Amino acid sequence: MSTAHRTQRRSPEPHLADSHDLIRVHGARENNLKDVSIEIPKRRLTVFTGVSGSGKSSLVFDTIAAESQRLINETYSAFVQGFMPNLARPEVDVLDGLTTAIIVDQQRLGVDPRSTVGTATDANAMLRILFSRLARPHIGPPSAYSFNTASVRASGAITVERGNKKAVKATYSRTGGMCPRCEGRGTVSDIDLTQLYDDSKSLNEGALTIPGYSMDGWYGRIFTGCGFFDPDKPIRRFTKRELHDLLHKEPTKIKVEGVNLTYEGLIPKIQKSMLSKDVDALQPHVRAFVERATTFSVCPECEGTRLSEGARSSKIDGASIADACAMQISDLAEWVRGLDDPSVAPLLGALQHSLDSFAEIGLGYLSLDRPSGTLSGGEAQRVKMIRHLGSSLTDVTYVFDEPTTGLHPHDISRMNDLLLRLRDKGNTVLVVEHKPQTIAIADHVVDLGPGAGAAGGSVCFEGTVEGLRAGDTITGRHLDDRAALKKTVREPAGALEIRGASAHNLRDVDVDIPLGVLVVVTGVAGSGKSSLVHGSVPAGEGVVSVDQGAIRGSRRSNPATYTGLLEPIRKAFAKANGVKPALFSANSEGACPTCNGVGVVYTDLAMMAGVATTCEECEGKRYQASVLEYRLGGRDISEVLAMPVTEAAEFFGAGEAATPAAHRVLTRLADVGLGYLSLGQPLTTLSGGERQRLKLATHMAEKGGVYVLDEPTTGLHLADVEQLLGLLDRLVDSGKSVIVVEHHPAVMAHADWIIDLGPGAGHDGGRIVFEGTPADLVATRSTLTAEHLAAYVGA
Repeated sequence: MSTAHRTQRRSPEPHLADSHDLIRVHGARENNLKDVSIEIPKRRLTVFTGVSGSGKSSLVFDTIAAESQRLINETYSAFVQGFMPNLARPEVDVLDGLTTAIIVDQQRLGVDPRSTVGTATDANAMLRILFSRLARPHIGPPSAYSFNTASVRASGAITVERGNKKAVKATYSRTGGMCPRCEGRGTVSDIDLTQLYDDSKSLNEGALTIPGYSMDGWYGRIFTGCGFFDPDKPIRRFTKRELHDLLHKEPTKIKVEGVNLTYEGLIPKIQKSMLSKDVDALQPHVRAFVERATTFSVCPECEGTRLSEGARSSKIDGASIADACAMQISDLAEWVRGLDDPSVAPLLGALQHSLDSFAEIGLGYLSLDRPSGTLSGGEAQRVKMIRHLGSSLTDVTYVFDEPTTGLHPHDISRMNDLLLRLRDKGNTVLVVEHKPQTIAIADHVVDLGPGAGAAGGSVCFEGTVEGLRAGDTITGRHLDDRAALKKTVREPAGALEIRGASAHNLRDVDVDIPLGVLVVVTGVAGSGKSSLVHGSVPAGEGVVSVDQGAIRGSRRSNPATYTGLLEPIRKAFAKANGVKPALFSANSEGACPTCNGVGVVYTDLAMMAGVATTCEECEGKRYQASVLEYRLGGRDISEVLAMPVTEAAEFFGAGEAATPAAHRVLTRLADVGLGYLSLGQPLTTLSGGERQRLKLATHMAEKGGVYVLDEPTTGLHLADVEQLLGLLDRLVDSGKSVIVVEHHPAVMAHADWIIDLGPGAGHDGGRIVFEGTPADLVATRSTLTAEHLAAYVGA
């Protein structure tokens, strides 16, 4: 067809398909949202702001992204849906104009010991193919270079039927790259026998020191009735055979007092019941035993590389795959650039792009063999971004949760460029963010509030960044806030000496951290801040370390149970009503029998998505009706758990319900900026920043002299940072030493002493580039931090 013909047939009116350029939300009521209705422009960068707890995540993640994912899941067959997470429809009247949502959140990557930065991205898979093609000597297919694949050999007849022919194979083998000694973990564990028993005692005298192994219960009967050794003889007098039976005997059927039982040696039994489980999920006393009794050391066979001897001996240009994975990614990218082989040209191009993406996103200082469980939340989020940077998808909604977490002001501008690049490819980018640097690049801003919790959940402002500045909202008023440098700084009361620190990329660092003052440790991402603080300030006696790790807790756990607040509340209710405290626990006697104290009933629909419905018996209150008749200060226990912290502090502070023990905990929760949380809110619904502040409130009751905080401003609104600084001041004024790893310029300006690491990341960092007062740092302008801080305070 000629061009003229085509031109005539094209319609001059805009096409109906181009009119869907808005995501419309009407009547959103998820969590604390109050019937929110907004319109978000597509193919633009929209930033959601508001104080912590104002409803940003409820709108972006729990409503828009959740519904998008639910609708996509519904396009799969019922069979496939059975393997997917069950998503309920969000509380919203109308959601229109949605596109496929890709969520890039801050959930830590798996803590599986075999998961590394390389396996979490595609970089390892591509390297394995590269080595299987080019490395010499050739040892096999890509799986031969994989530390997650074991070598398998099988012999015997395998019959393979093809058409009318039958072929019989005698042997089968698969070459894997897993080190057989440590099974691809890089470390081996040994059990310290002195921690299992006291060999000067007999079993009947209580020689075993393993939790739960007392001679009063079934274990006592088994040891007494098995007949393998004398339970009255001290263990040091056991023969070789008896000691082997006690420690290593394989499962053996025995009969004790007419009951059939199985006897098994202590070591295999402990390995199954304790050592094979996630340490963090164990009960505290069992975890303490495991940490005491097991020692982890580098595997002597593979020297920590996780790979078999064959995989280590096969090399390209003198480097094995273990050497490649141990290189800093920016160096590995240079090494790959130097390879030139036409037979693998497309693979080299893809690998090159993947490694360059790491450098571009500010993660060039990592290595591919770094365990993924050791990455911070911000690093984990940026590793997930790598998958999307090279994606050919357009018209997708990318949803980010504070992408600047853990980034130095110098790195934030690079992150901003990436967000704009995703937008410019024709994608809708939704970002939940507090940092003014990122809010400034938004095409559209939605400010939620005005307060947190029940006082939030409304849209206070929608429009441009200029409109937000001029508007009278909390975010607008604080957007141009600048903290001033302190006129005077506190004098230290001693120093914590660190000598020869060399964890990760630290270069034999010697530094004196002053005590009795507010110390901020800063530097670009990857400069060695966490390695210095967490590696050299042991979390032992007198040191309280508060990080952003997940709080272990089920949907039954809430702020009241986690902080120990529920204990004095239960006792107060019991005393006022003359009944026992267990009635006021939703996990004990007072629980509603229908939902077992959870408040909702989960219905499993086999291959269809399961459904959670509010329990009809207790109406979601979690308690039996009889328990709710008992009152304290005119409120029943479910009403008390529904209160926000600030209201509960007033309730337990004075009057009939005055409970000093509960009031103390509530005051600490309000001090860390969690006044809006309700006491019974499940812990699974808290953000990373909220979890850290909940831990801080719990630890403030401890007798620690040194507090180590890891980026406490994460998830904090500009207005809340002032409250945090006040809290840090109160801690220091009460005689504590506070060490903060932080990038926020307001916290740096407020410090008494700054330790700046750098000058770059990875092997370009790991040195102290400045130590002194903030005023001296601004005056020298000798480091990246100094330049950004000087610009921030307007010096």
